[in-house]
Amino acid sequence: MDEHTERQTVTLATLPNLRDLGGWITADRRRVRSGVVFRSTELDRLDDTDREAFTGLGIRTIYDLRTAAERSAAPDPTFDGVDDIHLDVLADQGDAVPANLPSLLHDPAAVASIDDSLGDGRAAALIADTYRSLVSTDSALTSYRALFRGLLGDHPGPSLFHCTTGKDRTGWAAATFLSILGVSRDDVYRDYLLTNEQLLPALEPVFVEFAAAGGDRSVLRALLGVDRSYLDAAFAEADTAFGGMSEYVHDGLDLSATDVQDLRRDHLVGA
Repeated sequence: MDEHTERQTVTLATLPNLRDLGGWITADRRRVRSGVVFRSTELDRLDDTDREAFTGLGIRTIYDLRTAAERSAAPDPTFDGVDDIHLDVLADQGDAVPANLPSLLHDPAAVASIDDSLGDGRAAALIADTYRSLVSTDSALTSYRALFRGLLGDHPGPSLFHCTTGKDRTGWAAATFLSILGVSRDDVYRDYLLTNEQLLPALEPVFVEFAAAGGDRSVLRALLGVDRSYLDAAFAEADTAFGGMSEYVHDGLDLSATDVQDLRRDHLVGA
């Protein structure tokens, strides 16, 4: 039997790329606890039906990884009894592509006019550069430290973290979380790459408008999708800047061995 079949699927039409990070198997054969940590896109488009279903997940803390400008343009809805915590991962790099995705999503025809500057792999290179910054810039380190302190109990759970499209800032948060828990690198990539299945179909109208304005769909996919090379860049930066993921977790995120043990105790089940 596929060891991942116990993973929970959460499908809300107005909240694409929402998923429960539970269910993955660790190296010591434990399983990540379901219903405790979720990831998603921005929440402002939740309709009434999906809002009710979202409330049913029991989430008590939302970590918004977007910039102040992104939050202002599309603020999270409020939920009774739910803390909404702002962690601006890209505060030190406001010109990064992920921080400017809202303009692309809302006016793809205008972005198509700069298509030439993003072709020939340049869009992918820009995203990879952003992933390196997610590991080593001060604002990213400060934000992810606060996220993991929250998951350690500073804020009540279950919890959800998100950015705009739930793929880059959110993707690195999820990759780090699963890595800390002992999920294999292959499965960390499996979770990461699910974005292409769960997000891109919902963005097809953006692709259609972009192409109609003369844009190259492959350029847009590089910006709105995910690729192994992006996550490769982040892991490589952890190796270069800190000496590896364990060192990144300890020295970059200030998580002690006891903190790691506590995260595993609280978020894993099984022997």
